[in-house]
Amino acid sequence: MSTNTYQVTGMTCGHCEMSVREEVGEVPGVEEIQVSAETGTLVVTGPAEESKVLAAVDEAGYSAVRVG
Repeated sequence: MSTNTYQVTGMTCGHCEMSVREEVGEVPGVEEIQVSAETGTLVVTGPAEESKVLAAVDEAGYSAVRVG
């Protein structure tokens, strides 16, 4: 199972985390999500396509880049 970490720009609070979690959670193949506004990270586990994860973060109103 693959795990990818993304740096998300613009998250500042729990509401931000919830927005990202909801959008990314709809991406096919996402099995687990960890979001932290404090560190600005998103960790996605599962065989989801990276482009779809990034599009979901964008849909939530933020931008992200893969860091690991």
